[in-house]
Amino acid sequence: MERDVLPLDRRLRQEILFARARVYRFGQPTPLEKLELPDPGPGPEIWVKREDRSPVKSYKWRGACNRMAVLTPEEAARGVVTASAGNHAQGVALAAKALGIRARVHMPRSTPMVKRNAVLQHGGDWVEIHLSGDSYDEAVISARRDGETSGAVYVHAYDDLQVMAGQGTLADEVVLSGHGPFDEAWLQIGGGGMVAGASVWLKTYWPDMAIVGVEGTGQASMKAALAAGKPVALKDLDLFCDGTAVRKAGTLPFAVCRETLLEIVTVTNAEVSHAIRVLWETLRCVSEPSGALGLAAVLKNREKLAGKRVLVVVTGANIDFLQLGLIAQSQGAAAGGASSRTLRVCIPERPGTMLELLDGCFAGLNIADFQYGKSATGQAWPVFTVTAPDPAVLEEVPCRLDAGGFIWESLPDDAVDIAFRAIPLRADLLTCPAFLRLEFYERPGTLHDFLSQHIRGRASLCYFNYRQSGERIGRALIGLDFVSEEERRAVLAAIPRHGDGYRLCEPVDGAAQQRLIG
Repeated sequence: MERDVLPLDRRLRQEILFARARVYRFGQPTPLEKLELPDPGPGPEIWVKREDRSPVKSYKWRGACNRMAVLTPEEAARGVVTASAGNHAQGVALAAKALGIRARVHMPRSTPMVKRNAVLQHGGDWVEIHLSGDSYDEAVISARRDGETSGAVYVHAYDDLQVMAGQGTLADEVVLSGHGPFDEAWLQIGGGGMVAGASVWLKTYWPDMAIVGVEGTGQASMKAALAAGKPVALKDLDLFCDGTAVRKAGTLPFAVCRETLLEIVTVTNAEVSHAIRVLWETLRCVSEPSGALGLAAVLKNREKLAGKRVLVVVTGANIDFLQLGLIAQSQGAAAGGASSRTLRVCIPERPGTMLELLDGCFAGLNIADFQYGKSATGQAWPVFTVTAPDPAVLEEVPCRLDAGGFIWESLPDDAVDIAFRAIPLRADLLTCPAFLRLEFYERPGTLHDFLSQHIRGRASLCYFNYRQSGERIGRALIGLDFVSEEERRAVLAAIPRHGDGYRLCEPVDGAAQQRLIG
């Protein structure tokens, strides 16, 4: 029987076998490592396929190299053109240089510089980059137009049988690793090429294995396709996980996924960021956001998966350094693997009440973020992010606040004023303000002890800006309001510049203070 008339799943299996003989000309198999969860409690046995250790720091080399290895001499002479958000482009560049084939890569203008530089590094003089549009879809249109006018062969990032087969070789390595069988695989989806190739191959050897697709909540194109019965275009697309930000699932991957996937689950950007942190703390693996999607979903469903052997894939590590910093910053509130909760609490605007709250309702908790600016005369509404290793402790906080008679509200992770640290401060409500820059050792009690020993009863807090960064040294900007200029001078003169676990930096000068209070 001719290969092209076989059912799609059988053709894909056959092409994965052929791909075995091609892809290792361009790179070597990647490791499969066991991940030990950093905190105790029930959970699955997790094995991580480290595609971040591949020649292009992503699994995409497999499909691109396999596709380009089967070009005829006439096709190779015409060259290739492709569109990519970055990882597929690197695979095309790698193959172009190895095979001596000219390649033009169309990438969105917003593509991280680390991915652009990597394309040039892998492809050398054999590859050209064209920045086209602001999205992957616009880059595809530009690349398709290029192919039509130049005659170059278009190499699709995922909707191509040879590309899907190349990606399937990572599953072949899992099967041959000797660490199977696995009960479940939780695999991320962009256009669907990787999950299609991997799921077909894994279920060939382990038919009872459950394959779960994972997508970001703002980019669930395959979930939308399965619901509609065909690939459909998403109206809006979240770009945080840029490697999987595909508006419309591939036609061929969709045909496979509707047969092989048990279900599709979605995860938030915050859950992905947490998974990136877990990968770093356990495997010292720096994953790009899309690379951590599968693990994010497993961690989200940890209790349900307890006792099972689960496979995930770190699909790539091509992350922009600036984005890595923002992710680390967002995870600072949960330092040490702690759970966190953000609350806005109403307290009377009088000296000492802030410390009473810290001493009472927040006793035993870590203050990871503290934002407050005086904006009313009778009431203060400071915002706290509190953390604790045990989530049950955080669940007690509302009861503590209710018992203390406090009015409070829980805030979402994406509250705009909190995320952008928009801290209001009314100058007309201040009498004799002073602003202190404080550095202190990040250990329990240091900040509290400073406030209790040197500020309690002597001044009112009018401003507080502190966020835990994960460093050994914490930094806070503290605003104090005094009843008179004499009291201000006396208190500031009495505070030692250095004390137990803290250091006062140079005073905030008049110009800077004026900018703070308008």
